[in-house]
This record gives sequence, structure tokens and C-alpha cells, in this order.
Amino acid sequence: MAKKLYVGGLSYDTTQDTLKKTFSQAGTVESATIITDRTNGRSKGFGFVEMSSEEEAQKAIEMFNGKELDGRNITVNEARPMEPRSSSGGFDRGGRGFGGNRRKSW
Repeated sequence: MAKKLYVGGLSYDTTQDTLKKTFSQAGTVESATIITDRTNGRSKGFGFVEMSSEEEAQKAIEMFNGKELDGRNITVNEARPMEPRSSSGGFDRGGRGFGGNRRKSW
């Protein structure tokens, strides 16, 4: 079963091909993705690598966590499931607005 790894601290110049080639030293890479900003397409400095087995994922963590890639020390660990985002976009929509707890007089 494939195992997804989080890779942080990436150089903005690191490509998905570089990531895949590097992690293939630890085993079979199912996929390698660098997360980019939607507005400008620039790397956010982290990505995910999916290894084909648990053993290969552990080997990749041991081989690359804290090591240098493209001039940056990277962090490699097991990816956690993405937490659901609130649908409100982070704003308090409780009806209070900028006026605190004041009641509306109309």
C-alpha cells in the first residue's frame, strides 16, 4: 500500500522531477507533487511524495529528513490527513460585525 510523505523546507527552485528523482533512491515513487500558489504559480516550499510501500516510506524518512536538497535542509515525515476548512472563510459571521455585541436598533 502506498504511503504519502510530507516534504517541507523545499527551495523554490526544486522541481517535481528533482523530488521524484531524489526520493527514488529510497524506492519506487508513485507520485511527487510540489504545492504551488494559485495566484502566481510559485512554489509554496513544500510538497508530497507517495512511496509504493510503508518500508520505502520509512527508508525515505531516514535518508532525507534533515538532509540538504537544492541548498535547503528539508523536513520529511509521514503526511497527516488534511483537516477540513470552515466554509466561512475564517470570518466570524455571528452577526456582530465590527461593532462588538451591540444590538441592532432597527
